[in-house]
Amino acid sequence: MTSPTPLPSSLPDLPPLLDIRELSAYLGVPVSTIYDWRSRGVGPRAYRFGKHLKFAVTDVTEWIEAQREPAPAVRSAPPQHLQE
Repeated sequence: MTSPTPLPSSLPDLPPLLDIRELSAYLGVPVSTIYDWRSRGVGPRAYRFGKHLKFAVTDVTEWIEAQREPAPAVRSAPPQHLQE
Protein backbone atom coordinates (compact mmCIF):
# COMPACT_ATOMS: atom_id res chain seq x y z
CA MET A 1 0.00 0.00 0.00
CA THR A 2 1.36 3.43 -0.91
CA SER A 3 0.78 6.54 1.14
CA PRO A 4 -0.59 9.65 -0.57
CA THR A 5 1.87 12.32 -1.59
CA PRO A 6 1.59 15.23 0.84
CA LEU A 7 0.61 18.59 -0.58
CA PRO A 8 3.16 21.37 -0.39
CA SER A 9 2.57 23.75 2.51
CA SER A 10 1.94 26.58 0.06
CA LEU A 11 0.23 26.23 -3.30
CA PRO A 12 1.33 29.35 -5.21
CA ASP A 13 -1.30 29.16 -7.95
CA LEU A 14 -4.28 28.86 -5.60
CA PRO A 15 -5.78 31.88 -3.87
CA PRO A 16 -6.04 31.62 -0.09
CA LEU A 17 -9.56 30.77 1.10
CA LEU A 18 -11.39 31.90 4.24
CA ASP A 19 -14.23 30.01 5.85
CA ILE A 20 -17.28 31.94 7.01
CA ARG A 21 -16.04 32.24 10.61
CA GLU A 22 -12.69 33.61 9.48
CA LEU A 23 -14.45 36.11 7.21
CA SER A 24 -16.76 37.09 10.07
CA ALA A 25 -13.80 37.71 12.37
CA TYR A 26 -11.90 39.64 9.70
CA LEU A 27 -14.83 41.93 8.90
CA GLY A 28 -15.92 42.23 12.54
CA VAL A 29 -19.51 41.22 11.79
CA PRO A 30 -21.57 38.26 12.99
CA VAL A 31 -21.73 35.11 10.85
CA SER A 32 -25.49 35.70 10.59
CA THR A 33 -24.81 39.04 8.87
CA ILE A 34 -22.77 37.31 6.18
CA TYR A 35 -25.57 34.78 5.63
CA ASP A 36 -28.02 37.71 5.41
CA TRP A 37 -25.83 39.48 2.84
CA ARG A 38 -25.68 36.26 0.81
CA SER A 39 -29.47 35.86 0.85
CA ARG A 40 -29.80 39.45 -0.43
CA GLY A 41 -27.01 39.00 -2.98
CA VAL A 42 -24.84 41.79 -1.57
CA GLY A 43 -21.95 39.94 0.13
CA PRO A 44 -18.66 38.74 -1.30
CA ARG A 45 -18.73 35.82 -3.75
CA ALA A 46 -18.17 32.39 -2.28
CA TYR A 47 -17.32 28.88 -3.33
CA ARG A 48 -19.55 26.08 -2.06
CA PHE A 49 -18.03 22.72 -1.23
CA GLY A 50 -20.98 20.63 -0.10
CA LYS A 51 -22.36 22.53 2.88
CA HIS A 52 -19.16 24.54 3.38
CA LEU A 53 -18.65 28.08 2.10
CA LYS A 54 -15.18 29.37 1.27
CA PHE A 55 -14.29 32.91 0.28
CA ALA A 56 -11.25 33.73 -1.86
CA VAL A 57 -9.19 36.49 -0.28
CA THR A 58 -8.99 38.21 -3.68
CA ASP A 59 -12.81 38.25 -3.98
CA VAL A 60 -13.15 39.58 -0.43
CA THR A 61 -10.63 42.33 -1.15
CA GLU A 62 -12.50 43.37 -4.32
CA TRP A 63 -15.82 43.35 -2.46
CA ILE A 64 -14.36 45.47 0.36
CA GLU A 65 -13.08 48.05 -2.14
CA ALA A 66 -16.54 48.19 -3.76
CA GLN A 67 -18.02 49.09 -0.34
CA ARG A 68 -15.83 52.16 0.05
CA GLU A 69 -17.72 55.42 0.14
CA PRO A 70 -16.78 57.97 -2.51
CA ALA A 71 -14.20 60.56 -1.54
CA PRO A 72 -15.73 63.69 -0.08
CA ALA A 73 -16.13 66.55 -2.50
CA VAL A 74 -13.44 69.21 -2.26
CA ARG A 75 -15.00 72.42 -1.09
CA SER A 76 -13.57 75.58 -2.54
CA ALA A 77 -13.01 78.67 -0.42
CA PRO A 78 -15.81 81.22 -0.47
CA PRO A 79 -15.24 84.28 -2.67
CA GLN A 80 -13.07 87.03 -1.12
CA HIS A 81 -15.96 89.48 -0.77
CA LEU A 82 -17.81 86.97 1.47
CA GLN A 83 -14.83 86.41 3.78
CA GLU A 84 -14.64 90.00 5.06
